[in-house]
Amino acid sequence: MTLLEKIKYLEQLLNQPEENFAEGFKADILIFFDDDFSLENSQLQFLGTLNSKQEIENWIEKLISRFVMKFDLEGETEQDFIYDYLQKG
Repeated sequence: MTLLEKIKYLEQLLNQPEENFAEGFKADILIFFDDDFSLENSQLQFLGTLNSKQEIENWIEKLISRFVMKFDLEGETEQDFIYDYLQKG
């Protein structure tokens, strides 16, 4: 997959209707990327390390899982939480 194909797939997954509480965090992820799913958005460069649709799906699932398990609403913002996740993987 090209980087643009990965970006478009990520956008597609994040825009799917929510099926449960945890998937509500997709909206926070969309906001983090400023709803800018273009090659010019440097925040999407991490997709270069993911090699398949399954890896992109796993990335989303892992981030959402961390939101549910570790996010501290009083101690951090959603933006900081996602940024930290991108840095640490």
